[in-house]
Amino acid sequence: MKVFKFGGASVKDAAGVRNLARVVKEQGPKSAVIVSAMGKTTNALEELVWAWLADDKPSIQAKNAQIRAYHEGIMADLTGDFAPVHQTIALLESMTQQPATGSRDEVYDQIVSLGEVLSTQVVAAHLQSAGVPTQWLDARQLIRTDVTFREGRVDWTETKKRVCEAIDKQQVSIIQGFIGQSTDGRTTTLGREGSDYSAAIVAYCLNADSVTIWKDVPGVLNADPKWFDDTVLLQRITYQDAIELAYYGATVIHPKTIKPLQNKNIPLYVRSFIDSDAPGTMIGDTGQHLTTPSFIFKINQLMISLHPTDFSFIAEDNLSRIFGRFAQAGVKINLMQNTAISFTVVVDNDPTRVTPLLDMLRQDFRVSYNDGLELVTIRYYDQSTIDRVLVGKRLLLEQKSRYTVQLVVRGV
Repeated sequence: MKVFKFGGASVKDAAGVRNLARVVKEQGPKSAVIVSAMGKTTNALEELVWAWLADDKPSIQAKNAQIRAYHEGIMADLTGDFAPVHQTIALLESMTQQPATGSRDEVYDQIVSLGEVLSTQVVAAHLQSAGVPTQWLDARQLIRTDVTFREGRVDWTETKKRVCEAIDKQQVSIIQGFIGQSTDGRTTTLGREGSDYSAAIVAYCLNADSVTIWKDVPGVLNADPKWFDDTVLLQRITYQDAIELAYYGATVIHPKTIKPLQNKNIPLYVRSFIDSDAPGTMIGDTGQHLTTPSFIFKINQLMISLHPTDFSFIAEDNLSRIFGRFAQAGVKINLMQNTAISFTVVVDNDPTRVTPLLDMLRQDFRVSYNDGLELVTIRYYDQSTIDRVLVGKRLLLEQKSRYTVQLVVRGV
């Protein structure tokens, strides 16, 4: 059995949904298809969450109307029984008319998860109308997690049991990416852009033959085309290199995707839904590491430097407190470096998480920071590749290992 994952760009309009149906028919009926929210729906739902938490009724109404109109516009150009979609939209509007309850992250998961529910309901209805034997499955009944909202940890034993019982291998199974459910019945999500991870979870549970992620790019490139004109397609990548690239922020694959596949030696293909005949990139046990330098850019970075207020050393007790604060705030560290009396980290500048973090850190440390930075990671670097990315940049921090260099820079 094969597992396919289609991202939001691939189902952003009716033409995209029809193209998905074409690809699924070409690949054969025995498949599990993981689908993300359509287009920029996740962003719209995030904005709805912030409006709901702020009790901004005009914004709530406007966002709900935007989400309804967008999905109705797609359905108007497709065939199928879309009654479930209208029910989900009505549920979303009804929920956000009531006062928000629960933590900020719990509220987020209850609302944002509905983007994947809507997209899969549209896709399943269209496939059924096109004569494809299709079952719609609710990932909240399949993917069991703990109650870590926005970053649910998977209960693999229970999830495997549920997935294997639910999947009918004679049909196309349409499943939401990104979402799961805790044991007490509350919706959780697996982290932003987590639909790739959902595909890996399903593949692991089913001992799938392969996973294919369908993208709007020809495969995994050595750099984001937004930053480089002369990008190179990486045709074969080892699991290890893929994990490293994803960890450092390569957006083509979610960081948690690779390990479950590596554990069962399931190959992962990244292919273009625009040109489905092209081979794309294969990630697996290839036995040969990359020879082409790969570039990863992360913008809107914040560099935080911490100094003990009593001029003591940065020792194990200080580091323990620092990491505890970061974990409590839910802030991930993209780079870290320490000296005898300072500890420096680079993080994504998300004010909703960073502002509370800085307040906590100031209780124990003297804090300084620089914002508006870029973090450039080069895998398999040489000096010429470093010089290339430093043109027009001021270098604030450099960290090298045998195969990877990370550069924190600011435009000059």
